[in-house]
Amino acid sequence: MAGKVVVDITNPLNFETWDELVVPADSSAAQELQKLLPNSKVLKAFNTTFAATLQSGQVGGQQQTTVLVAGDDDDAKATFKEALKGSPLAVLDAGKLKRARELEATGFLQMTLAASEQIGWTGGFGVIK
Repeated sequence: MAGKVVVDITNPLNFETWDELVVPADSSAAQELQKLLPNSKVLKAFNTTFAATLQSGQVGGQQQTTVLVAGDDDDAKATFKEALKGSPLAVLDAGKLKRARELEATGFLQMTLAASEQIGWTGGFGVIK
């Protein structure tokens, strides 16, 4: 995997209780993956969007789906963004890989809201520029 771009799409939550993330409080699944793959370019993306919104390109049928991406390698993020060019998705650079903590927390919140039927699986958070 050396030199490869690796996209972590996970939300590392406790699926038995649905009440906590299962990574160290000062880290993220993406950061832990980067430690395991030190010669790879790890990005965090796709974890704050549901599959239905990725397929349709819309959140709640009203707003364009925005994929947030975090990572330490700017070239890897540019490659990621280029790969999504022509899709119905917008891409927004969320910063360095340490921002994956916030992305995972956002993904966790969105999943718990959907699981408790407060939002639909075609909904979520939108980004207005």
